[in-house]
Amino acid sequence: MSLFNWAELIGPALVAGLMILIIHVPLGFEVLKRRIVFMDLAVAQLAGVGLMLGSSLISDHNSLWLQFCAFALAFGGGLFFLWIERVMPDQQEAVIGCSYVLAASVMAVMVARLPEGAELAQQLLSGQLLFVAWQDLLHHLPVYLLVGVLWFSVPKVRSGLWFYLLFALAITSSVQLAGVYVVFATLILPALGALRASRPYLVAYLLGICSVLGGLLVSLLSDWPTGPVLVISFCAVSFAAASLYGLKARQVS
Repeated sequence: MSLFNWAELIGPALVAGLMILIIHVPLGFEVLKRRIVFMDLAVAQLAGVGLMLGSSLISDHNSLWLQFCAFALAFGGGLFFLWIERVMPDQQEAVIGCSYVLAASVMAVMVARLPEGAELAQQLLSGQLLFVAWQDLLHHLPVYLLVGVLWFSVPKVRSGLWFYLLFALAITSSVQLAGVYVVFATLILPALGALRASRPYLVAYLLGICSVLGGLLVSLLSDWPTGPVLVISFCAVSFAAASLYGLKARQVS
């Protein structure tokens, strides 16, 4: 296979992975800072339920109605978690975990009732990043641009209601491009691996790029499912980095 063919085959998936990383890395650091690690998993699962609900009601899977269904459930979950953060902060993580289980159970019920439910659920969980087209990227690019511009230029959006709004917007697009599992991996693992670095954001981006490149290449060469391979790649790279920084910190102390 020529270099051009490789670029055509892996290009959209690679660009999609990098788009997701640019937004997910700062969001991931904020999630770790707030100690609400499983919130992204719960919100992603809610967005998946919204997409499945929208798919059961309409046939046009690229319609604004489908996007609205996904965003409505994701943002509604974010508002609920914001309320929990204010009224019972000590139990927030437990409530988030229960919310994820609830959303997963609702999806399981919908899978049993929809003719194509199992296939759609598998796609929403594991993703189809290797089969993303340039048209899909153009469809979601405005969302990432909006979130990125606001996040990096307006600091006040990193807290309160604005944070949950931007988080829900990003997750709604990311779930459709990469699936729930990859969304969680890209949010948490690069930030976790770079926490002890002197320049954590730069290291997190480098870890993410290596993970995306490695995962896509292994998936393509082995014909293994892209989503799970990407999660494994993120785990391997980020855990290795975290271990090296941990050993370095012990030697210094």
